Amino acid sequence: MFATLKRFFDFCGEEDRKKLYKAIALGVIKAIFAALRISAIAVIVMGILDKNMTNNNIYAALAILAASVLGQLIINMKATMLQTEAGYHCCANKRIEIAEHMRYLPMGYFNDNSLGHITSVTTNTMEALSDVATRVVMLTTQGILTTFVITAFIYIFDFRIGLILTAGIAVYAVINSAMQKKTLKGAPLQQKATKDLVAAVIEFIQGIAEVKNYNLTRSRAKKLEKAIKAKQYGDTHLEFDVIPYIALQEIVTKLIGVVMCAASVYFYIDGSMTLLYCIMMMISSFMVYESLDVMAGFSALIRSVGICVDQAEEILSIPEMDTDGKDIDPQNRDIELENVSFAYDNRTIINGISLRIPEKTTTAIVGPSGGGKTTLTNLIARFWDVKDGNVSLGGKDVREYSFDSLMKNFSFVFQRVYLFEDTVANNIRFGEPDASMEKVIEAAKKARCHDFIMNLPDGYDTVIGEGGASLSGGEKQRISIARAIMKDSPIVILDEATANVDPENEAELTRAIEELTKEKTIIMIAHRLKTVEHADQIIVIDGGKIVEQGKHSELMQQEGIYRTFVEDRKKAVSWKL
Repeated sequence: MFATLKRFFDFCGEEDRKKLYKAIALGVIKAIFAALRISAIAVIVMGILDKNMTNNNIYAALAILAASVLGQLIINMKATMLQTEAGYHCCANKRIEIAEHMRYLPMGYFNDNSLGHITSVTTNTMEALSDVATRVVMLTTQGILTTFVITAFIYIFDFRIGLILTAGIAVYAVINSAMQKKTLKGAPLQQKATKDLVAAVIEFIQGIAEVKNYNLTRSRAKKLEKAIKAKQYGDTHLEFDVIPYIALQEIVTKLIGVVMCAASVYFYIDGSMTLLYCIMMMISSFMVYESLDVMAGFSALIRSVGICVDQAEEILSIPEMDTDGKDIDPQNRDIELENVSFAYDNRTIINGISLRIPEKTTTAIVGPSGGGKTTLTNLIARFWDVKDGNVSLGGKDVREYSFDSLMKNFSFVFQRVYLFEDTVANNIRFGEPDASMEKVIEAAKKARCHDFIMNLPDGYDTVIGEGGASLSGGEKQRISIARAIMKDSPIVILDEATANVDPENEAELTRAIEELTKEKTIIMIAHRLKTVEHADQIIVIDGGKIVEQGKHSELMQQEGIYRTFVEDRKKAVSWKL
């Protein structure tokens, strides 16, 4: 338990850790104020036993009791504020830290780990830490401190009762340790069920259109129901595991009080303890029971705190790409790949590619699906690091650049566009949050999306659904192009930007791309003939290698993949119903 508490404090930032330590220190003072109640009762009992009860005794007892209650109230309020601030601030910072950390992780991490896991950690896990874990840690710590103060108090007055209390606490600790070991098995099951449930909910919601389209609502709902039941089982299983230990702890705490009372009475009868001390020890036994009872109720959750910390640190411990480069502003934007190879999960994706892309030229990349086209563009932009060889920009290896200075050189328009649940204007100015409205409108006009934006209910202030759900595919693409125009990077990578666009939107989208790509270095992945035939060079990739390279007219004279590609496209266009 103490190891988990230490890990939680270490997990918190320095500022938040100081607040928690202050809260603990205040907890010690609160425990001392709580112990003052014994003194108040002692004053009254002394007056009764001496048969000399006066108003002074009563006033003194009331003053001590008032100081005890008021002191506990004020300190508890301050300690609660500190632990609440520390808890929420710590978890907010960790969410930001995880988000910043993920910026510099290789893209392969996101292919390996489900969205459900990342979402679960940054939402449920952090929420549990801020709301529940902080309270559990502080109440458990408070119970330990109060027990320690009262035990020290008892030792001062009678070491025999102190030894009895120490022995009882030792038995309590053994039971608590056994409970922690039991939760060591159940807590991971509960956390996994939570992660799986989040993943199932996200999958169900994101795929609801396809689910309805193929009439799979019932079968997909069963999968979601299974995840819900697994979560229910994980929660109840953990509770059932610890209930016997909690009950046993409560029995032990009650027995400690009973034995302390019985021993005090026995020592009074045999004359080795005064009646005043006997009464004080009996009252102390109830206070010890109260503090231990607080620990019994919350210490079962300590292991869950450890699991939450483990999950957050699991993401934070993923090695980042080396991004400690220099802020470089290259003299030119020539791109060169020298004998580049890349493997993922021991499977070679790119195998010995060498390529030069001069500044302000257009390079089209074509080839069979799975040949490595997208991976190649990801290596150029350093979404991954190459296994062998090197990629250079402006004559310098991309690994020499700081990540931010490298990204300034690239804009991306992907086949699948993601728009945030925010206003249209903020989605356009995403890469430049402080951009003026005039600049936003100018970019929108160049991207051919100003007209349809003005037809939206609130124009540029219209809040679009998460992922751009309220817009058509072509509209989303044009907003993403406006976003790229705002960034105004010298290199533009287009990954199947017009693949799934309807004919009505294609003309507008093509003109938007023309605005985006003026005087730029263009690297495009495309399957449409008219988007590649005018490229300065065409790269045909198959099996991770460049199998053909040249202009459209040159490749059409060869018997190869590109010529077959063009002929197949022409046949497809000529098909009529």
